[in-house]
Amino acid sequence: MNKNNWIILALLGGAVLPIQAGINAKLGKAAESPLHATTISFIVGLIGLILYIIITKQTFSMAGIKGAPAYAWLGGLFGAFYVTVVILSFKELGPALTFGLIVSGQMICSVLLEHFKILVAQPNPISMYRLIGIAFVVVGVIIIRKF
Repeated sequence: MNKNNWIILALLGGAVLPIQAGINAKLGKAAESPLHATTISFIVGLIGLILYIIITKQTFSMAGIKGAPAYAWLGGLFGAFYVTVVILSFKELGPALTFGLIVSGQMICSVLLEHFKILVAQPNPISMYRLIGIAFVVVGVIIIRKF
């Protein structure tokens, strides 16, 4: 797949997050428990992934999984934390501010990970342009919050 297709997929992936958050927030309200809503969301996602794996006949390396570093298992915990925070924040802050803050946090963390060569394939040092880009995102969040 070419880079433009990946760009479109990334945009679509980002676009579905507020929809997912709204749906999960409704589920959390219906269940009267954000943690149960998070659990249900992950179970439904797991079922979807299992079906996709079966249909597309995906394979994996058990040796690779056994050789993965211990911290690689934290991804699921971070995912659960993220979904739970979104469910809780969505109703208190609304979708625009919630995702503005999420994108700000993602940008800051991503730039730091790339700069310090942590968990990345292609490192990128922090530059003035990257800092300006982050500042624009943060200013956008401030504008959303104030107005």
